[in-house]
Amino acid sequence: MTGRVSLTIEDGIGQILIDRVDKMNAMTPEMTRELQRICRAIDVDRSIRVVTISGAGERAFSAGSDLNTLVDLSDLMAFRDRIEYAALVRDIKKPVIAALKGWVLGGGMEIAIAADIRICGHSARIGGPEVTRGWLGGGGASQMLPRLVGVGQTMRLLLTGDPVDAETALRLGLVEEVVDDTQVMARVMEMAKKIGSFSPTATQAIKAAVRAAMSTPLDAGLRYENELHVICMSDKGRLEGIKAFQEKRDAKF
Repeated sequence: MTGRVSLTIEDGIGQILIDRVDKMNAMTPEMTRELQRICRAIDVDRSIRVVTISGAGERAFSAGSDLNTLVDLSDLMAFRDRIEYAALVRDIKKPVIAALKGWVLGGGMEIAIAADIRICGHSARIGGPEVTRGWLGGGGASQMLPRLVGVGQTMRLLLTGDPVDAETALRLGLVEEVVDDTQVMARVMEMAKKIGSFSPTATQAIKAAVRAAMSTPLDAGLRYENELHVICMSDKGRLEGIKAFQEKRDAKF
């Protein structure tokens, strides 16, 4: 089975599925190109308000890159210019929720931390084992993890390569919720439906503002937030929000 990445759209929710069950949903270059096309389509499809990403089967979310595709590196510049699949997810403008079960390793962990919210089952085991193979992951772990769990815990995760269980991941702030494995997708969809019911201008502005906070000085971030606030206030959704408040009902964006 060569594997595939697919997109299903339903009720404003774009559902990305990484499907290569026999190989723990490990990513190939072909799958990465599929993911690139999907992420581009998501950003321009205004019917999609929120995105979920999950792995097929029960064994793994994703084990990252298929190591067999990394053997022949005769042209290192070509490898440098590769499409980085975690970056594709990180660059989606709309809110992204990751559904995590089983192994979440290497590039799979980098896809997970590229999402905005992570819901995991009790079976989840999350780690960055690249050091045991002789390299540093290139999908953002060393940069995103310190912002999620702090420098010391990042060093522990990346220098030992040891995975952590779901409860430890929750305690560290690596994931936001832990539920029974059978309830992971139900909880993800419940949250996605709630976020998708809000103004897309507001949800995308919130994501942009929070992401900016990770890489800009406070004064610049505050100015950027205020500009995004102005954009939201100029959107027609503002009037619906006020009217719904006055009429004591839920807003319909």
